[in-house]
Amino acid sequence: MKMAKKYSALMICAAVSLSLAACGPKESSSAKSSSKGAELVVWEDKEKSIGITDAVAAFEKEHDVKVKVVEKPYAKQIEDLRMDGPAGTGPDVLTMPGDQIGTAVTEGLLKELHVEKNVQSLYTDASIQSQMVDQKLYGLPKAVETTVLFYNKDLISEKELPQTLEEWYDYSKKTADGSKFGFLALFDQIYYAESVMSGYGGYIFGKDKDGSYNPSDIGINNEGAVKGAALIQKFYKDGLFPAGIIGEQGINVLESLFTEGKAAAIISGPWNVEAFSKAGINYGITKLPELENGKNMSAFIGVKSYNVSAFSKNAELAQELAVFLANEKNSKTRYEQTKEVPAVKSLADDPAIMKSEAARAVTEQSRFSELTPNIPEMNEIWTPADSALQTVATGKADPKQALDQAAETAKGQIKAKHSGK
Repeated sequence: MKMAKKYSALMICAAVSLSLAACGPKESSSAKSSSKGAELVVWEDKEKSIGITDAVAAFEKEHDVKVKVVEKPYAKQIEDLRMDGPAGTGPDVLTMPGDQIGTAVTEGLLKELHVEKNVQSLYTDASIQSQMVDQKLYGLPKAVETTVLFYNKDLISEKELPQTLEEWYDYSKKTADGSKFGFLALFDQIYYAESVMSGYGGYIFGKDKDGSYNPSDIGINNEGAVKGAALIQKFYKDGLFPAGIIGEQGINVLESLFTEGKAAAIISGPWNVEAFSKAGINYGITKLPELENGKNMSAFIGVKSYNVSAFSKNAELAQELAVFLANEKNSKTRYEQTKEVPAVKSLADDPAIMKSEAARAVTEQSRFSELTPNIPEMNEIWTPADSALQTVATGKADPKQALDQAAETAKGQIKAKHSGK
């Protein structure tokens, strides 16, 4: 899926390799015998089931069960589970974005996982944290992603790359002529704009002492966020971004300009690696630029996970399958087939993965990035923030006015929809 806005990335650093036998809770012989002949249904992401084909076959053989794999867009699987779960036609295991976990748990759609600490420790801190709600675990990470910078090597070499966003502004001033452009980004969307706003001190939600998000503390309109939005507005105001990249079709315009060789660099994500390769673009990938204050642009860390449906009639077996699919060996195999960056710490040092420019860029960018908040209140941020940023991009409102309105709207919606928690 294109993480274009909401889902949608990571930290891949180093850890201990466990054998397959140690990758899940020990199972009693009676549990094994009771699962014999069972059938599990897995909802996998579109065009990603090839990554688990071997793992599924191995699990079927070991447990004498059948596993049916169905491909569905991963960001919409929770929507389908709301209907199919109660009807008895849903999955046992599904995959979903980490920022949807809180909402899914609140709605009673996911089963809590009881997984040993040595299994949890396989994964990066951020990725496993994305699966936690009230200190309980509801999934295991399968892949991580952040936004990164793609650049066209036929238009600009690695040595010529501006190192800061302000330098990209200067480069674009010299390059943009209405049909060709320098640097482009979907800064009318909070998913991308937060990279700038947070670099100056903005944030979505503050955190309490225990590290949990505080939905009453919204920082999308603080002084730093406003400063970041003002910098963003300059790109639009000075004609460095085409009007076509504002709004719902913006992502299509941005990607077309890049694949047509009309943009030197864009902010996108690893989900476009295959598409840009097929388009024949001679591209490079690197982390996002720094800001004038010396801080690197941030990004949302998106985590894809394997989760067990609360409606599964074989929940223990489904948990074993989730653990098995997400273990170190199968995570590496999935990467080889899908190029999705795994969340397993130890794979950060794996030469087969780190030879990938995209994996290296995601790994480096993750150092400056934070998880997309996974609490239900995050649903009340996207639309008001995007609407505000679009008025900033089109010059219909100044950044402070627009972001103040967005924060007020979000607070009102949170109070109306979540005050009963």
